[in-house]
Amino acid sequence: MIVGKIGVIKKVRKPSKKILIIIAIIIIAVAAIVVGLYFFEGDEKVDYRVLSETEIPQQIANQVIPEYRALERALACVVDDKVYVIATRGEKPTSGYEISIDKMEISDEDGIKTLMVYTKFRDPQPGTALTQVLTYPLQVAETNLTYLPDQIELKVQYVE
Repeated sequence: MIVGKIGVIKKVRKPSKKILIIIAIIIIAVAAIVVGLYFFEGDEKVDYRVLSETEIPQQIANQVIPEYRALERALACVVDDKVYVIATRGEKPTSGYEISIDKMEISDEDGIKTLMVYTKFRDPQPGTALTQVLTYPLQVAETNLTYLPDQIELKVQYVE
């Protein structure tokens, strides 16, 4: 204790090096998060509506699907100023294979816009009686996009 003119003054201790290091780490972590949020704003969600078989535009049904249905991929096309996304599973030997579009996001990296199409694949359960016929599981969605992306990536998750 130090005694001064006014009275008793408590001696102030300097913070230990350990506490200073912890504070510095916290400040650096917060700064990194702020910078990360500023530069990497995240992917833009794409709104879409899955179409029934009867809603698929004739140009897609007659030209695009026959050409790409045997491949496992995602692609986009424009019909009547609307952007449609087609996700295909390829040729399958039996019935029971399914595909569903789960979500879509656009990312912009170095000026290149990439559409990520997240899908869920479901295979038939073992032991299930299936029709022995070639099938081509696919799904078509109408999006809110106003342009075709530079790249499209199919992201697959297998579910049971």
